[in-house]
Amino acid sequence: MNSNDTQHLPGDKIGAGLNQELQRLLEARHHDPFAVLGRHPTDGTEIFLALLPHAESAIIGPDGPHMQRIPGTDLFECRVEHGNNIPQHYTIQWQDKSGQTGHHIDPYTFAPQLADYDLYLFGEGKHHHIYRVLGAHLHNVDGIDGVLFSTWAPNAERVSVVGDFNAWDGRTHAMRSRGGSGVWELFIPGLQAGHLYKFEIRNRQQNTLLLKTDPYGQRFELRPGTASIVVDRDCFEWGDTDWLNQRSSREWLHEPMSVYEVHLGSWRLNKQGQFLNYRALAELLVEYVKPLGFTHIELLPITEHPFDGSWGYQTTGYFAPTSRFGTPDDFRWFVDYCHQHGIGIILDWVPAHFPKDAHGLAWFDGTPLYEHEDPRLGEHRDWGTLIYNYGRNEVRNFLIGSALYWLEEFHLDGLRVDAVASMLYLDYSREAGDWIPNKYGGNENLEAIAFLRELNTVTHQQCPGTLIMAEESTAWPQVTRPTWTGGLGFSMKWNMGWMHDTLEYFNKDPIHRHYHHDQLTFGLLYAFTENFILPFSHDEVVHGKGSLLERMPGDDWQRFANLRLLYTYMLTYPGKKLLFMGCEFGQGTEWNANKELDWYVLDYPLHQGVSKALGDLNRLYAATPALHRGDFSHEGFEWIDCHDASQSVLSYLRRSGDDFVVVIFNFTPVPRHNYRIGVPEPGTYREIFNSDSMYYGGGNVGNLAIKTEPKDWMGRPCSINLTIPPLGGIVLAKQ
Repeated sequence: MNSNDTQHLPGDKIGAGLNQELQRLLEARHHDPFAVLGRHPTDGTEIFLALLPHAESAIIGPDGPHMQRIPGTDLFECRVEHGNNIPQHYTIQWQDKSGQTGHHIDPYTFAPQLADYDLYLFGEGKHHHIYRVLGAHLHNVDGIDGVLFSTWAPNAERVSVVGDFNAWDGRTHAMRSRGGSGVWELFIPGLQAGHLYKFEIRNRQQNTLLLKTDPYGQRFELRPGTASIVVDRDCFEWGDTDWLNQRSSREWLHEPMSVYEVHLGSWRLNKQGQFLNYRALAELLVEYVKPLGFTHIELLPITEHPFDGSWGYQTTGYFAPTSRFGTPDDFRWFVDYCHQHGIGIILDWVPAHFPKDAHGLAWFDGTPLYEHEDPRLGEHRDWGTLIYNYGRNEVRNFLIGSALYWLEEFHLDGLRVDAVASMLYLDYSREAGDWIPNKYGGNENLEAIAFLRELNTVTHQQCPGTLIMAEESTAWPQVTRPTWTGGLGFSMKWNMGWMHDTLEYFNKDPIHRHYHHDQLTFGLLYAFTENFILPFSHDEVVHGKGSLLERMPGDDWQRFANLRLLYTYMLTYPGKKLLFMGCEFGQGTEWNANKELDWYVLDYPLHQGVSKALGDLNRLYAATPALHRGDFSHEGFEWIDCHDASQSVLSYLRRSGDDFVVVIFNFTPVPRHNYRIGVPEPGTYREIFNSDSMYYGGGNVGNLAIKTEPKDWMGRPCSINLTIPPLGGIVLAKQ
């Protein structure tokens, strides 16, 4: 009898003596197999019933009574008198058609394992550590080891655990329903870490069969395989206690933060062009980023995903590091190693949407469970993905549990939340008539807003010192302000407006830049309305945009000078910093996720110069309080002159208390000699950075010690006369 015979068995073939309960069981439709299978007392006897689809014979072992097949079925039965010596959790021994034997403790002898309180909290959306309950977990019941499986599928008629331990046969391990919670569970004794598994789900309305990976799975097969893998208990020995203690009390608002954004699948590959392991990547990355002065590494999503071309942004495993680079413990080692070497780790995390892959969350129990049913609410037309239903308690709980999982179980220092704008607006990237207004008639997604506020409240309470950052590209107010003032509660927000204006300006030929001077000055009108990160991310070097170097105008000398000038501007401008891999050495071509970076260009002096300049800027930024302590405050910035559009020159002060530095830029290839600016204090000023230094491949135009003159200038009591290098930026400090 094959699986199709069982699932669609006509009633007249079952036998007139079987009741309706057995019929539903044999049709693989029963929501509570424990009501039929296992051990059941009757008057004077006990009945033992087991469904063994692959057995020819069976006994209750090792020396117990033989079980008899119920004719025309795969059910085996035996009856014994009360007072027998059969233990509560008995073993069934069986033999198949080929003569092979096996045995297992009957899983239908165990009581429900999930606590009612856990299920209640989950239903309320308040079980912040639900990943410790749902999914697959090593478990012990009455001294018997095994695995406890559970999943949420409220609209299923039947759910089974299938895997490499039962020939992927949904008849073998049907789960019990926990009633109105929508949760199904089954403890399978004898299983260990390493087993592959999925959930087979039969929908109540359409009677369709679905084969789904575990939404709470903590490890998956390497693609193209999609099965979940039972993981061992976390016994990893962390060595980053000092880091975590310091992080919890760190004043991150006033500390330097320069982030190196990395796609692990294309940063470096081995000699055979294959992915490196998390452990090898950790050592290579730390060795590379530490001398360059980066404080953090941000990973494009390493949450499990089936399609390489999504770069991880179409996530199917919200609790699992991708198997492309190793095991969960390998990733723990990655984080631990970086922490022990003073590097923080941030993860791109995607709660805005999920892919339609048949094995994933889409129509999980045969209904739109995690997503909205109406495509005007539940589908991203641009991306071909589905939108979470943030109004369901269990869905919010799933996502908040995922966020806490990464922060707590993997010691991550923060999450960068992808595509926040698409979550906030019901009409995001939609035509008129293709969206549904909220209850007040507006375009705000009230349920998503409530979710984001809850996310930020919970993570900041439970994981002090961690950072939650928003990729949010609109003028939504108070993204980084506390929830109790009406804000969304994020730690920081990507400054997409600054990024766009800056790159638009730098793309222009310098002869035209004086017409667009406001693209550099406008950002200061809103620079302190949020806690901003200045991002030159992966999105700016793909889809035909070219690399940052390619986007700079002019000949080779001008392109490299422009790039060094761009980085000088970013590292001295208010806000934390983020730079995508390859940009730090002037990657010549657009990023290609299918091959590693063009490391060979570091053999050339101009590329070496960009790398050296970026490293010196990062170190200057970190070592100079005036450049970072006031990143989010008006007190940290002061214009000297923002009006010299005719010469395309900008100058400003960065401050921290009484300390300050002077920053001047020349955005044309014409050196500006005898250029006078006002400064706040008399004395001698010296260059502490010059992007035109010959050390970086520049022309070495600049200044030695510059003494102030008692000449009022720009409303200041004294001034200095200096030379500004072509396409150059300089930073001056008073001796």
